[in-house]
Amino acid sequence: MKVLLGLSGGVDSAVAAYLLKQQGHDVTCCFMRNWDALANLDIMGNPTIKDEVCPQELDYQDAVDVANALDLPILRVDFIKEYWDYVFVEFIEEFKKGRTPNPDILCNKYIKFDAFYQYAKANDFDYVATGHYAKVVNHDDVFMMEKAEDLNKDQTYFLSQVNKDVLSQTLFPLGNYSKKEVRDIALEMELSIAKKKDSTGICFIGERNFKEFLKNYLPAKTGKIIDITSKEVLGNHEGVLYYTIGQRKGLGIGGSLGPWFVVGKDVLKNELYVSNIDDSYWLASDSCLVSEVNMFTEIKDGKKCNAKFRYRQKDNPVTLYKQGDDILVKFDNLIDAITPGQQAVFYDGDVVIGGGVIEQAYRDTKSLKLRLDEALSAK
Repeated sequence: MKVLLGLSGGVDSAVAAYLLKQQGHDVTCCFMRNWDALANLDIMGNPTIKDEVCPQELDYQDAVDVANALDLPILRVDFIKEYWDYVFVEFIEEFKKGRTPNPDILCNKYIKFDAFYQYAKANDFDYVATGHYAKVVNHDDVFMMEKAEDLNKDQTYFLSQVNKDVLSQTLFPLGNYSKKEVRDIALEMELSIAKKKDSTGICFIGERNFKEFLKNYLPAKTGKIIDITSKEVLGNHEGVLYYTIGQRKGLGIGGSLGPWFVVGKDVLKNELYVSNIDDSYWLASDSCLVSEVNMFTEIKDGKKCNAKFRYRQKDNPVTLYKQGDDILVKFDNLIDAITPGQQAVFYDGDVVIGGGVIEQAYRDTKSLKLRLDEALSAK
């Protein structure tokens, strides 16, 4: 079978290429160029990356070295326009609304398993493959996604918006391997990237400060930080868009009354609301509404399953109810920091049912008010 593998220049995709070749596939590697270094300019037009060589170009050289070592052909394909239009623009627009989007999920949805997939089909490849830690399993000719063997590295959370029709032509070679086993294979093969650190953060930001990067596209507008209980102004923030619900670090209002955490923000008033009293009241929710739903299988009202609302979060027991095109998710237990703009992903055991974007978090304020009163009286 002809397989087009996304080769990023990292350890995981390199070992995925090796495993596919060992399995007898006709493998072609492809480095996806999704970000133009010329876009890394501040509002004055000055470069925001100081390196002599763009990190993406270094990754490309690593990918070429791996492909040569494995004696595999490598292509370089630009998806810069698609990435800008469908990932970066949506990322910025969501931040303008005061929400917290996940660009990795958008990249998988629109680039790796859409634009890249379409490129593969147009060039007569039978399958696409990536170095994600996930599984595709055939259940009676119905292809489903399952968690990886290594639950600490499982990446199905980031794949929850992938079109289900693509699964039958997708390979995840690392699904049955642990990260240690993958690293050991790279070392045994003496690949040049065997000891390369895993990439962290968002691809177009890289190792730079997240807040500083956003200032290039969403200029800082200082405003008040307000104690939501006393209404006292505690200080000034650097721009309400740069903060997320539950955030505790980087607020600049430490001291004996802390620790403080973000409980809300008003984009129109440019006000950030914080508290130092009982996070179970201010952050806890008992349900949420999920939109932009992508389901891998049909569900009935009252479907009991598990859900993750953040990557690496434990599975939370929930019940799903259809609300038109949306889903109302009711939690068995209170969950903290359910954040609009982030992703909710649903699981039936290890099988991914689907996922969507958190629109709104809800809570029974009567029962939670009792907790707040108790916390206040204890102060």
